Amino acid sequence: MKSAALLAVLEPTAAKLYDRHMGVAKEWFPHEYVPWGRGRDFDPERPWSPDDANFGDGGWTLPEAVRTSLFVNLLTEDNLPYYTRDISTLFGGESAYGAWARNWTAEEGRHAIVIRDYLMVTRALDPVALERARMQQVRGAQVPAPDDLYEALAYLSMQELATRIAHRNTGKLIGDQAGQDIMLRVGNDENLHFLFYRDLATAALEVDPSSMMIGIERAVRNFSMPGTGITNFNELAKQIASAGIYDFKIHHEQILEPVVLRHWKVKDVAGLSGEAEVAREALVARIDKIGRVASRLSRQPEKV
Repeated sequence: MKSAALLAVLEPTAAKLYDRHMGVAKEWFPHEYVPWGRGRDFDPERPWSPDDANFGDGGWTLPEAVRTSLFVNLLTEDNLPYYTRDISTLFGGESAYGAWARNWTAEEGRHAIVIRDYLMVTRALDPVALERARMQQVRGAQVPAPDDLYEALAYLSMQELATRIAHRNTGKLIGDQAGQDIMLRVGNDENLHFLFYRDLATAALEVDPSSMMIGIERAVRNFSMPGTGITNFNELAKQIASAGIYDFKIHHEQILEPVVLRHWKVKDVAGLSGEAEVAREALVARIDKIGRVASRLSRQPEKV
């Protein structure tokens, strides 16, 4: 089925999912989460130091891997214009799809606002390095690029859930209640976004199981976190994985198993074409392999 035809068939479902989202999404205000009382002016003549960080009276120090995760998480949120561009291209700007894309953009925009304000007030990151990285990231305009609507639905489902997990796990490692609350709040938004895409993908799997199975297989095979374009991203991702924020084991146990295997039930989908059957076999084999690799890596001693 062509993308335009699939979108037309799924539009009533998209409308229901959008209405559901608007019924449960909570209004919140970034300024209410930021501990402004800790802030002070920056001196352009004095370079930032990790010792400048202010997390209240607890004497807590931000681990480097958590600092790295906050850096990557914020830069991916900063790349919002290009995600909006691609989502609008995929779905179009009319009907429920356009309404969803615009509301999604507005909600995602709050994430960069609140995380950046928190990092500036607490001086958790070097503001000059962060701004230079933002400029590079947005100038580069790089985002993961699924081949078609089917792969995009699967990728967006997994990516939103992965982002939720990364934000929440980062928050758990921040020894500061304000930081924990912010990352939990942002993660809650990402969870609702995940549910929209997951359930729209579920409907697509029912309408065109063969094309969707092929799309899911490609999405799993090509999956990467939305850090494309960040300088030295692979090394940063290793640091994030070493802290248990997002690693192979989490990807397998909290993304592939619950969503692909249990929710979409890819092993049970009937009526597949020959090409789709080949894709399913490759998909299941890949998930099994990821599970084995994740198990082996998790048994290796952690590097301190």
